[in-house]
Amino acid sequence: MNRTILHCDCNAFYASVETLLDPTLSAGPMAVCGDPDSRHGIILAKNEAAKAFGVKTAETVWQARRKCPPLRLVAPHREAYVRYSRLANQIYLSYTDLVEPFGIDESFLDVTGTAHLFGSGPTIADELRARIKKELGLTISVGVSFNKAFAKLGSDYKKPDATTVLDCGSYQSVVWPLPVGALLYAGPRAQQKLHALGIDTIGQLAAADPGALHTALGKLGDTLSAYARGEDHDPVRSFYAGHPVKSVGRGMTFPHNLTHSEEIHLQVMMLCDDIGSRLRKHGYQCQTVQVLIRDPDFHNISRQTALPAATDSTRLLTETALSLIARHWKPGKPIRMITVTACSLCAAGQTGEQLSLFDAGAAARRQKLERLDRAVDAMRGKYGRDALQYGGALREKKQR
Repeated sequence: MNRTILHCDCNAFYASVETLLDPTLSAGPMAVCGDPDSRHGIILAKNEAAKAFGVKTAETVWQARRKCPPLRLVAPHREAYVRYSRLANQIYLSYTDLVEPFGIDESFLDVTGTAHLFGSGPTIADELRARIKKELGLTISVGVSFNKAFAKLGSDYKKPDATTVLDCGSYQSVVWPLPVGALLYAGPRAQQKLHALGIDTIGQLAAADPGALHTALGKLGDTLSAYARGEDHDPVRSFYAGHPVKSVGRGMTFPHNLTHSEEIHLQVMMLCDDIGSRLRKHGYQCQTVQVLIRDPDFHNISRQTALPAATDSTRLLTETALSLIARHWKPGKPIRMITVTACSLCAAGQTGEQLSLFDAGAAARRQKLERLDRAVDAMRGKYGRDALQYGGALREKKQR
């Protein structure tokens, strides 16, 4: 039996919530952005009026203002976004418990088992659009299909406040002429590789040799090939099911470009201090460390390395991240942002390690550092996080 999957996408979510908080924002073009004075000058969301001027998400504030001089800018209110996201999901849950959030403003719903109670997929989609508008003051676009990939495509197909149905009998005429970028997970890099193979549309992707796609894109090629043919069998998870943690990361865009090694060391240490404490709090260790670096021109590089043994040590995370930066970033080249991520997580103490005589010193040092971290955690838990801080962090606060 074919499933009935919905993908509900809140239209211009951040901008719409800000307009609910301040109705005067509905009078003209507006956008949500970070504080330009702190160099967080990126457009996070825009309303339809700003979109008409060509304002785009993720472009800089000065670019947006050049396109749209009357653009009104507001700072994000993240706590309000979380609140409205929860309210929307509570409405979805009145139709099925198979509600899988896909970001703060999107959710998949599987209503296959509840259609006899609430009606067909399109009927439920239209009812959801009406309820979200009446009860929350927001609008959503809903895609209705027999799998998640096409439901997601459907919600993107027509905006705002629309229902798009892509069923087994009609999807080819609608989906296959679309560019491959309309397909879930077909990002810019994948599109470039597909274009090099002469594949520009989803229909061409569906007809392409799966072996050639695997050679060019690996597992992603297998996934996109199946999606294009409508062969997505990924289930919608229950809203109440536990979600396994896959990584723990922390990033920061800095008030000024970092060029000196001392500054870089301090900031990486502070990022890893947060990551390490979160790993220990939840009983995880990581086996891989990844670093993403962005320069002032928004060019990114991402590098990662496997650790000789799983760890939650702040010091070892810091040393590994700094080593990656030293190997892959030219000294003195300015850095706008750094993100450090602990990946390949495992439960603390659950990975085995075979040591030689030459490894004994490293293992003893790691255990010593991990005991030190736990002592710091205990002190902070009793007296507050500011009870123990790195000396460099204190010096930085005094200089501000």
